[in-house]
Amino acid sequence: MGRMKIAIIGAGATGLAAAWDFAKQSHQVTVYEGSDRVGGLAAGFKDEAWDWTLEKFYHHWFASDNDIFELAEEMGARDRIVFPRPKTSYWMNGAPVRSEMSLSALMLPLSLASTVRMALAGMYLKLTPRWREFERVTADQWMRRWMGSEAYEKFFLPLLIGKFAEAYDQVPMSFMWARIVKRSLKLGTYIGGFQAFLNELARQLWAQEVNIQLNARVERISQVDGAPALTIDGKQYVFDRVLSTTSPRLLLQMTDGLAGTDYGARVAALKSIGGLCVVFALKHGLMPDDTYWLNLPATTADKSQSAFPFLALVEHTNYISRERYGGDHIVYCGDYVKPTHEYFQLSEAALVERFLPALKTVNPAFQRDWIRKWWVWRAPYAQPVPELNHSRNIPAIKTPVPGLYWASMSQVYPWDRGTNYAVEIGRRAARLALADAVS
Repeated sequence: MGRMKIAIIGAGATGLAAAWDFAKQSHQVTVYEGSDRVGGLAAGFKDEAWDWTLEKFYHHWFASDNDIFELAEEMGARDRIVFPRPKTSYWMNGAPVRSEMSLSALMLPLSLASTVRMALAGMYLKLTPRWREFERVTADQWMRRWMGSEAYEKFFLPLLIGKFAEAYDQVPMSFMWARIVKRSLKLGTYIGGFQAFLNELARQLWAQEVNIQLNARVERISQVDGAPALTIDGKQYVFDRVLSTTSPRLLLQMTDGLAGTDYGARVAALKSIGGLCVVFALKHGLMPDDTYWLNLPATTADKSQSAFPFLALVEHTNYISRERYGGDHIVYCGDYVKPTHEYFQLSEAALVERFLPALKTVNPAFQRDWIRKWWVWRAPYAQPVPELNHSRNIPAIKTPVPGLYWASMSQVYPWDRGTNYAVEIGRRAARLALADAVS
């Protein structure tokens, strides 16, 4: 097949990375994005007082995120990725305690035996490349056995409950393996913010004649004479290949004839939870010890009864200088919950009021008049939830619908969601679609 007409649904990192590889092969590419900007879950926003954009949902790269760095190198933008080394802490016994995978772990309030046992188990996880053995056992079972009850119940169990609520004891150990093995002490970002990186990628795609249409919501994916077709604003457009980067729910909702197939059943069975962030621009710094990321323990799956109503407190300007944000101290209050949770039903103002008391818990000096401005961001599809032996559950990128491919964060397992894996699966999908065209 010669030059193909290719459509991509979604201008997040997955869709743009795929467009990059399609364009390099001189195919005619159109990217349809329902929102007013590129970026997807990595998109940012910008207050009038700021020089840099800020991610709606906190983001950073690890030193091992090679797929994003390779793409940046091809763009000629690798030198714009910087790696500060911020503090990561855990709220224990009423105070933040350094908790990186380093010598700082010795500061955790655990017995020496538990500290050594946790360190040895962590080292094993960090060094072993074999992840499939971990998907056969839950994180609760494995960590309780190998790290011991004290370290697990004080450190990891509250985090699992905070993220997965009542499903905390069903998540496979492969989820924790992936998170531990990829961690790095230095964390990367792009000069100007993630939105600046994605805007630059979009600019270079435009220069390669990729047509990126914003505010263009795809209504249907159908078939015309055996070729995939998209319906947008009531008009139908036929392509040689279509790559969807939507959520599982949207893929099934949009695609004619997919729901009744075995593939469609596998897509429908995938589980995920939503994410949300309340972002504060403060006049004063919040963390007394300059912590960037503070993990907040959950004592129960019921957010209203837990010591903290959310999972992570992130002071972004202890990572990136507040000079980039007009002198503001930027603080995220982030959480993961089911899309049916009340956090998705509450008004923005009510959610802010629910989260505010936690700031005073962390810093008793905090006062409401420290707040210059706040924002609330919510995404119903933000974190896949894996199950035991989850590799068997992942639908293939190539769907049974002729010419239709699907690439999403639900398929990057065992890795966790993130722009690095969005780029990887986007480029993998492009390679597959291109290979199918010549086979």
